[in-house]
Formats: sequence, structure tokens, C-alpha cells
Amino acid sequence: MLNNRKSSRTFFNAPQSVSSFFAALLEPLLTIATYFCAMAWFSEPVFRSSYLLVLFVFALSFPGFNRFSSSPLEAAIDILLAWFLVLVLLFLLGLGTGSLHFFNLQVLLFWAVLTPIVQWCAVVLGGWVMKRLAARPGAKNKVVVIGAGPLGWKVIQALREDPAMQLSHEFVGFFDDQVNAPTEPHISATCLGKLSDAAGYITAHGIHEAFITVPLSAQSRVVGLLESLQDTTASLFYVPDFLGIKVIQGRFQELSGLPVIGICETPFTGINQLLKRSSDLILATLIVLLISPVLLLLAVGVKLSSPGPVIYKQKRNGLAGEEIVVYKFRSMHVHEDSIDLKQATKGDVRVTPFGAFMRRKSLDELPQFFNVIMGNMSIVGPRPHAVVHNEQYRKLIRTFMLRHKIKPGITGWAQINGQRGETDSVEKMQTRIEYDLAYLQNWSIGLDFQIIAKTIRLVFFDRHAY
Repeated sequence: MLNNRKSSRTFFNAPQSVSSFFAALLEPLLTIATYFCAMAWFSEPVFRSSYLLVLFVFALSFPGFNRFSSSPLEAAIDILLAWFLVLVLLFLLGLGTGSLHFFNLQVLLFWAVLTPIVQWCAVVLGGWVMKRLAARPGAKNKVVVIGAGPLGWKVIQALREDPAMQLSHEFVGFFDDQVNAPTEPHISATCLGKLSDAAGYITAHGIHEAFITVPLSAQSRVVGLLESLQDTTASLFYVPDFLGIKVIQGRFQELSGLPVIGICETPFTGINQLLKRSSDLILATLIVLLISPVLLLLAVGVKLSSPGPVIYKQKRNGLAGEEIVVYKFRSMHVHEDSIDLKQATKGDVRVTPFGAFMRRKSLDELPQFFNVIMGNMSIVGPRPHAVVHNEQYRKLIRTFMLRHKIKPGITGWAQINGQRGETDSVEKMQTRIEYDLAYLQNWSIGLDFQIIAKTIRLVFFDRHAY
């Protein structure tokens, strides 16, 4: 799941550390530097408008990452995927605008090959430097956890296993009146005393940060803890007890001076909404222009394969659960939406031979790029289900409707992780929903690029689609 990725996001929108800020700037700056190197090597004018346009598009499409906590292999895969998508976007833009002839192909190839090599070397070197700096005495913040319930053990596990946290934090131990160790044998920690001992220990041992995980049901104990801990200089963090509740884009906000904790919110607000819509519109428009001959051939194939319309329209639930009409090339013999609409299965007799070919390669989904241009779908997002299936599963899976906090997508995190095709059981649908919610919790424009790249690979190499 995405939850187990190397990302070290916190529940609140915490200020970014200086090292993380510079690490996120590193790759874009290096890419610009290699661009100037390529121009100088081939004696090209640096400030030609066509090349400046390339840099402008790059700046909009390539997000900065902090990969210093990644392994060299993970960093290489992430850099290559992200860089490949940027190059594809630039190529499609050049092809769509007919401007490719303005560029020196040697310059672009030199830049395309040199950039990921330089980025990877910088990330590996930066990771080595960060680890050396973290190894210095006193370089890490000493951390304790106050409360050893289920939530406390999750915090302990995160502090001890997250690579980014390991570079900056040293977990010392926990405090609790009753120690109920988890069943997992690999999770262990040192008990430093009871809750009442926490303030004295923090002061005596120079603890920098304390995570309080005592549940809100014990409000009087929480208030007492906070009062005693305010006499220390440690930074205090209260971890809300939301176990059993899916927190989507959780964040801390203010409402006329009142603290408000956001529990479930769409990731696409403000600048994120603009980035998502802009990338969808640009990519979808370019793709439709490029594949228009393919669309025409597929339309002819559908028309000749069986009687009925070329485009199959189906009502599905989109953003906020509103009904939308989704377009597909018809891959089955004509049938109408009905209350007992059955999902396609492997070897389904309703599927035409030409339809089976399209479904294996996901070609029947191509008209949905028009949905993206219209604005009721996105290129990446949870796959939309038929309305009748939505009504069925929302009663069986508690978190089912949370996936509708964003627009449905042509492809998604669930699909590239094997969760495509028929969902013939509640367990399969539950797994798909878990992937969809993980996407909402961890969204970034870079993640969208990775999903698109992996989808392209699956289209050509997935033998299990039907």
C-alpha cells in the first residue's frame, strides 16, 4: 500500500525542514544545470525562446522530491520514472504544436541522458552526507512516546522504521501505566516509567520531543499530562485517536482563532486543484490529438464487429457521488443498464471478439479522455463504478464513498497494483478501496506521473486483462 511508502508525511501540515527544502530543490536545479551544460557543449544559444519554453514546461511539470532517505535502487527507479514522464510530456507538447524542428536533437538527447545520471549521483551523495551528519553525537532529536495503547505502538513503529525519521530522530522509549505489548514480535521498546514520570524524565534527560497518544476518552489525564509537560522545554505533539477512521488529507486549520482538525478532505484544493486540472487538460488534449487515427480505426472495428452504437454510455458516480456519463468503446453485444447489471468476467460470452482485443489492451477506455477534457474525470484517480454497483457496495463497505472526494480516473493506484477487472467479492472490492484511499492520502503530481508510466507498461505487457 502507499501508506508504507518512504514518504514521511505527518498528519498536520508541518513546516518543512531546511534540509528537506533544499533536497526538494536539488533535482530541478540540477536539471536546469544540465540543460545549460548541454547548450554550452553544443554551442547553442542559451536564451533561444524555444529552449526557454522547454524549461518553462519542465518547471511546471517536474516536482521536487526529497529522496535522501531512499535506497540507491529506489532513487534510480523513481528518478527514471519521473524523468521519463517529463520527457514524454515535452515530446507530446512539441509534437502537438509542431515545434520539434526548432530544437537540436543532439542537445535534447545529451540533456535527456545526462540529467538522470547527475540526479542519481547527487541523491546518493546527499543521502550519504545526511547519514554522516545524523551519526554525529547530539545530531538527532531525542523522542519519547507517552501512552502505549494501540495508537502508541503505531507511533513507536513509525518512529523506528521510517527512514526519514531515523535520520533526524532517536526514539528513547515510552511511558504508560499499563504496558500492553503488541503481538508482533518485531515491535519492542523500552518502558521508561508511568505517565506521572514523564515530565521529570524529559527534563532530566534533555528530551526534545514527546508524542502523546493517550486517548481523548481519558480527557482528565490528557489535561493533567499537558499541564505537567508544559514545565519542560520539549516540543509536544498530540496524536488524535482516529484508529478505525480513514483520515484523508488530515490537516490542522484555524477558524476565527479556534483550532480545527481536518479529518477527511480532498487533496485537490488551492494550487493542487489547479495543478491537477491543468495537467489533465494538457495531457488529455495532446493524447486525443495524437491517437485520433487509432480512435477512428477502433470506431470502425466496433461498428463492423457487431450491431449497435460505437460508443457505450454508462451512468456512473463521479466527484461528490454525482452521476456522470462515462464513454467507452462498446466491447459487448448491446445491453442496457439494469438493476442486476453484471460486471464483465473472464471468458464472458457477452464480449465480442473485437471487444475482447480492446479490453486486453484497455483500448475500450480511450474515449474517456474526452471525459477528462470535459472535466468530469481525471487521467489518474479511482476507477468509476456503475451506479448500481455503487449502491450495492456502499452498504457493505463503510469507507466506500470516500473515494468520491476526487474525480474518477482512467487509471489509478489500484489498477497498477493488480486491482483491475472483475470484483466478484466484497473482499476484492475492499482491497481496491484500500488502494484508492491510499492514493488520496498520499497524492502528489509526481505520484500521478508514476501511475501513468506504470499504466503504459501494463497496457503492453499485462496478459491478465480481460
